[in-house]
Amino acid sequence: MIDRYLLRYFLAVIDQGNFSKAAAACNVSQPTLSVGIVKLETALGRTLFNRTNRRVALTEAGVRLAEHARKIEVEFALAERAIQGTSAVTTLRLGVLASIPPDWIARFLIAAAPARPAHRVELVEGRERDLAEQLGRGRIDVALTILRADDDRLPRERLFTEGYALAVSTDHPLASRGVIAASELADNPMIVRRSCELLAETSRFFTARGVRPSFLARTHDETRALDYVRAGLGVTVMPDGYRAPGIARPRLADFEFTRDIGLIYAAHADRHGEQPILRILKASIDGFLHAA
Repeated sequence: MIDRYLLRYFLAVIDQGNFSKAAAACNVSQPTLSVGIVKLETALGRTLFNRTNRRVALTEAGVRLAEHARKIEVEFALAERAIQGTSAVTTLRLGVLASIPPDWIARFLIAAAPARPAHRVELVEGRERDLAEQLGRGRIDVALTILRADDDRLPRERLFTEGYALAVSTDHPLASRGVIAASELADNPMIVRRSCELLAETSRFFTARGVRPSFLARTHDETRALDYVRAGLGVTVMPDGYRAPGIARPRLADFEFTRDIGLIYAAHADRHGEQPILRILKASIDGFLHAA
């Protein structure tokens, strides 16, 4: 029989990313936690973590155990609250792609406020690859991210498809145009969005058309990128979902890229009896799409 505290140690290592932080989260010493993990591995006859100086990573056996350990811990918590007569508190650990419009997430959180504290949401922001890793390690339950046609290892749900367009200041000479050719931007400085999943493709697109603009700013912050554009520092390419005062969104001629955005569920996530927070998220996104 596996003791519950051993599963809690195991999940803490996954969530915290290393043994020392996991020990602090469990309020035990690191040697105590390490002994517990060894005890768990001995009981199961499998190594659960590959340990290096920089990080710990789940083995295949660890990934399988994580799926069940999450569910067991949830059931333990529900049983405790049922006996104590307290309300159940659910937590959705939601990964959010860094290039999702920030105002979408802000408005979703406002809409979800009445559901708290009974239904909590923990946000983890990251790039596409970061979120895929977090899902694989069981550190998040679901990710709002890009869906790739060649990767269906985890359950997924498509929410919408969108294209890309230019973002220019409304004071820009070309702002009133519906479509702008790449050649017309030859003398325009560009703002580099570091979080853009099409950074390489965008660079090749302009280069192939003989356009080699100067870069006056590079940022991981989408709101800051919009501020730079609004101030007239340069132009950039962004997903269609971005809208802001002082920003015009003309099309870039022949730039036909699109992205599918949806939810990818971790192996341990229960999609049946969907959490209220997740329903609010979907409703919020649907509202954004119909308002666009």
